[in-house]
Amino acid sequence: MVEALRYEPCSPACPNWLRYGVQPKGAKQGMIPGRCRGKAHKPEHLGYAGRRVLVSRKWSNKTLSEHKRDRRTWVMEALGLADEVLDPHRYVWKPVPAGDGDIPSLALRLLRMVAERQRWRATLLTLREKATGQDLSAIREAA
Repeated sequence: MVEALRYEPCSPACPNWLRYGVQPKGAKQGMIPGRCRGKAHKPEHLGYAGRRVLVSRKWSNKTLSEHKRDRRTWVMEALGLADEVLDPHRYVWKPVPAGDGDIPSLALRLLRMVAERQRWRATLLTLREKATGQDLSAIREAA
């Protein structure tokens, strides 16, 4: 893979454009295809020069927060939960008296949260299994 990436253009100024008959941006004497010093051509990066994914809004016309919202909507639908608009002032923080009988113990609340997250994870792994057609039972057992 590293050898294949050696000749792929990584930026508008990459000398590898010369292989395709295109003059690179800021071309200068001595540019040789396959000798780009860009980060994308280094074996430890395997073709990723950095912010390539973050600038996807140039193609999708979405901001990062819109991408995040789309992912959240998909996950909530997959889990069968309502994707409601969250009010930033939805929580009221007050100290709870030790003898309050309406509030379960901290240990019980933590166990319920862990169980809920495990259910969500199992559901998402099942959905991924269906989507990819792979058996992910080894991952599920390890979790």
